[in-house]
Amino acid sequence: MKKLSIFLIIILLFGNSFAVSKVGTTAAQFLKIGVGSRAIGMGGAFVAVSDDITSLFWNPGGLSRLQRNEAILVHTEWLADISFDYAAVALNLGGMGSVGFSLTAVNMGEMKVRTELKPEGTGEYFDAADLAGTLTYARSLTDRFSIGFNFKYIRQSIWHMSSQAVAMDIGTLFTTQFNGMKIGMSISNFGPNMAMSGRDAREYIDINPDAKGSNDQIPAYRQLEAWPLPILFRVGVAMDAIKSPNNRLTVALDALHPNDNSESVNFGLEYAFYNLAFIRMGWEALFLPDDERSGLFADKHDDEYFPSNLGVGFNLAINPALKIKLDYAYADFGRLHNAQRFSIGIEF
Repeated sequence: MKKLSIFLIIILLFGNSFAVSKVGTTAAQFLKIGVGSRAIGMGGAFVAVSDDITSLFWNPGGLSRLQRNEAILVHTEWLADISFDYAAVALNLGGMGSVGFSLTAVNMGEMKVRTELKPEGTGEYFDAADLAGTLTYARSLTDRFSIGFNFKYIRQSIWHMSSQAVAMDIGTLFTTQFNGMKIGMSISNFGPNMAMSGRDAREYIDINPDAKGSNDQIPAYRQLEAWPLPILFRVGVAMDAIKSPNNRLTVALDALHPNDNSESVNFGLEYAFYNLAFIRMGWEALFLPDDERSGLFADKHDDEYFPSNLGVGFNLAINPALKIKLDYAYADFGRLHNAQRFSIGIEF
């Protein structure tokens, strides 16, 4: 595992030396917001862990590893007072595999319509929102290898404008014979470009203003640019460095290659006590230039030594057929302050 980790880091560092940043060149940026307090507490290093319902987001191939049915609700106070909510349910169908459904909603609240002549507001209000619905199917092809697919509908809207698209994710998960180490891979948000359309793109023009008696009320629509989806390729490894009936320490490392940014690395740890209480920490977006995730309790000279993410969790067994999972994660974003995630999950 150590040699593989070093190899992945070298590749990313070498690739970054020739990379050209494409930040801000894709649509539907909300699709990049991580889901689940457990995964975020581990710094987003989850593509090879993927053994709970949040596999729907990180690696659909891991959904077939669920032992029972699961459901989850996630609420995040995202940056700039944006509200992020996620709900999902997954059903284990035995030998037929597993199916899941998730819904992601992002809301920015009402804002005043402002113009150059009325900078304090026209009296009108507008809102902006994002929505994604995902249908997932996963199956174990062998006792060590599984594969899964997401089929998602994406919608973005702002005032009277909107944009829609359909996309697909694919993920695989393989358990090796080396101390149970797992290798995961996923490709997210593969689909067509998105372009806004609606009545706000309409305007009235005069096609010949120099002609006497010309009509200046001819309706026309502005042609808006179409932008690609934020495609993300993840590959990672995970292994239990300590595993006993009482204690478990999982170590995970992910390498990320997005189409709208430079390559980076996520690294995370999860300590479990009797599989009832959990402590997590993670380093997110390592080696990513100009990133605001500076690290919790870090000063400007020692950012890389402190985890950018921390988390805790508790499993409460109500009865043999019902378990409740409570998780919390804190992610530091430097000058952008922080994002806190709360998750409640149910196994049934």
